[in-house]
Amino acid sequence: MHFGVHEQLLLVGLLLAVAAMLVTAPLLRVPYPIFLVLGGLALGFIPGIPTLQLPPDVVLIAVLPPLLYASAFFTSLRDLRANARPIGMLAIGLVIATMTVVAVAAHAAVDSMSWSAAFVLGAIVSPTDPIAATAIMRRLGVPRRIVTVVEGEALVNDGTALVLYRVAVTAAVSGAFSFWNASWHFLWSVVGGVGIGLVVGFLVAALRRRLDNPPVEVTIALMTGYLAFIPANAADASGVLAVVTAGIYLGWRTPELTSVQTRLQGVAVFEILFFVLNALLFALVGLQLSHILDVLTGQSAGTLIRYGLLTTAAVVGTRLIWAPIFLYLPKLISRRVERGRATIGHPLVVAWSGMRGAVSLAAALAIPLTTHSGAPFPDRDLIIFLTFCVILGTLVFQGLTLPIVIRMFGIEADHLDEKEDAKARIKAADAALARLEELTGEEWVRDDTAERLRGLYGFRRDRFSSRFDRDDDGSIEERSLNYQRLRRELLEAERSEIVDLRRRGVISGDVERRLQRDLDLEDARLDV
Repeated sequence: MHFGVHEQLLLVGLLLAVAAMLVTAPLLRVPYPIFLVLGGLALGFIPGIPTLQLPPDVVLIAVLPPLLYASAFFTSLRDLRANARPIGMLAIGLVIATMTVVAVAAHAAVDSMSWSAAFVLGAIVSPTDPIAATAIMRRLGVPRRIVTVVEGEALVNDGTALVLYRVAVTAAVSGAFSFWNASWHFLWSVVGGVGIGLVVGFLVAALRRRLDNPPVEVTIALMTGYLAFIPANAADASGVLAVVTAGIYLGWRTPELTSVQTRLQGVAVFEILFFVLNALLFALVGLQLSHILDVLTGQSAGTLIRYGLLTTAAVVGTRLIWAPIFLYLPKLISRRVERGRATIGHPLVVAWSGMRGAVSLAAALAIPLTTHSGAPFPDRDLIIFLTFCVILGTLVFQGLTLPIVIRMFGIEADHLDEKEDAKARIKAADAALARLEELTGEEWVRDDTAERLRGLYGFRRDRFSSRFDRDDDGSIEERSLNYQRLRRELLEAERSEIVDLRRRGVISGDVERRLQRDLDLEDARLDV
């Protein structure tokens, strides 16, 4: 494909516009997915902007696996186990309920929409995208359990929804539906996907255990999502569940498989990749609408708006009813819940966090053009439009009002991460002190060195222990902060000298970068 000067200038303009939106989003305290969707929507209607179509395979095969793998890799297996019941009720039960409610509503309200097309629409809009919701929750200090439930649900419900989507599309294309075949297909998709994910995770772990090359290991980590997704897809199992399973397995095993350098480089690479891919997807989602509207010229604007509002209301309403019933009532009636601990606010925040994203749009775009009989797929263009309406409505409306809901119910941070952080540091300091005492008699351990380290770890232990002492006056913490401030002043002096040496030609650029990296690691080691 040849790009002329005009096309190149348009591409540069789009890139600058996306960059400007990414810079502006944190200044306005708006999660970047919301800002990018709205910005892409506005850009799509500017005269002269070329029509951009998002190829479904780019998301479902090229983009989705690394995103799923990164999300699963950094997910806490302990938290998933602790919240397995609510996650299961949302990721499986709510997906089925949403698909059914949306199908019934669309079949009843949308003129001439068949049951098969209605169920395809229901499956497409049933999975959630947690990026905007969790960004808001972390900024406002929502309890960790709520964030875990929302993230865990999104990990699993993509697999559930895409399995149901394939069943619904197959029925629409073939014109026939078999409950038993669909049930066995669903069972194999789940069992096969999890099984293939475990096998891939085990094999990748065995390979990485024998490697000691950070760039190669990070590259293999980037490939793992594809290594799980593609075989599972080929076996007619759930590629999503395969990737999630492999990611969770390797996330649990990675500390024993990797070196310090590999972990540092891997985390940096995944953070950047995760951000760039999501930013690209949400911007492209917004740019789709102008093309979608072009193919719906036979419908009036009022009719399309009514259909879009109805579908979005069915999605949001189902979640608002389902979440309190299945997340709040079991706690309310359980004797294990202390008096006053059960609150309706938590499940309502979870219910209001059901935003939809690029996976739903990609699934809509992946609908076949024709059925087995050669006829056009029923209401394909309308399904794509309604999917976009649900994405826009949930992401923008719920995303912008989620902070209001959180504050309205007075939900505050539980500080579990800070408490566990302090406890772990205390235990680690105790282990270091115990090991120091064992090594004190060795010839290579000098007495003054041992005494200096004993003081260092002793102070660290006292500092974090003081956070659990209600009578602490804060003097230990103040000493630590003053030390860190002084240490950073000295590190900055070192950096300035190293830069000056490079400018005067005393050291090379490679030496400067290596020394700067060492100083940056020391700086990052400080707490504040």
